[in-house]
Amino acid sequence: MKIKITADSTCDLSPEQIRDNDITIVPLFVNKGDESFLDGVTITPADIFAHVAAGGSLCSTAAVPVGIYQEKFAQLSEGYDALVHISLGSGFSSCYQNACIASEEMKNVRVIDSRNLSSGQGHVVMEACKLAKTATDLDEMKAALEELTPRVDASFLLERLDYMVKGGRCSFVAALGANLLKLKPCIEVVDNRMIVGKKYRGSMVKCIEAYVRDRLADPAAIVPERIFVTHSPVTDEVDRMAHDTIRACMDFDEIDDTRAGCTISCHCGEGCLGILYIRKEAKN
Repeated sequence: MKIKITADSTCDLSPEQIRDNDITIVPLFVNKGDESFLDGVTITPADIFAHVAAGGSLCSTAAVPVGIYQEKFAQLSEGYDALVHISLGSGFSSCYQNACIASEEMKNVRVIDSRNLSSGQGHVVMEACKLAKTATDLDEMKAALEELTPRVDASFLLERLDYMVKGGRCSFVAALGANLLKLKPCIEVVDNRMIVGKKYRGSMVKCIEAYVRDRLADPAAIVPERIFVTHSPVTDEVDRMAHDTIRACMDFDEIDDTRAGCTISCHCGEGCLGILYIRKEAKN
């Protein structure tokens, strides 16, 4: 079968991965003040950071409307036997619901709920690209991807909490206490939603080392094929520590460094870094 892979812009894959795998990205909308932009097309994370630094309010994201999905699916599926779309997790947006509605009358389109965001979603996209090369049954491919989604392990360490405070996800008092104690919270994706996990104390470099060691403490439980290091702007020292610690903990076939897109940037701000990989079994 000739299968086209598409994905919401929240997947945070590198430009090279998107190009080499012929992935079509469907951009979400980013609202900045009274203006609306296309994620990664007419607005970038740098634009968001500059806007907030200048005193502007936080930007927000909006789902892709049903009509845009319908138009995109109809346009792309004509030249293929099938189309598989990997959506942002249904717990974070109505993108999945909208894409499902758009595909209802299209027998050769399947929509996958990644149950994740950022390169956690990206892992599902990359697996879809691999399966598409040999797939002979569209529903079997869909089932294989749905089996994968609960095994994706996604988390991020935050250096600053002001974006979370402005977005209403963290109280000012809690943020002030965390800043005074030099605490860096780990945000985990669990059951299609974000929760606050372990809090680390000290410099970002020191915290990143401890965070990576904690996440990779059981290498036998992890698929060694690929790990993403996905981040908003961080220092070279922080990025290097993440990579060095990963190599010290486990031998992955690929360590892919990617930049966090507009969605993560809107909610987490600068100084955010996560490692995202696949477990051999879903966590209990």
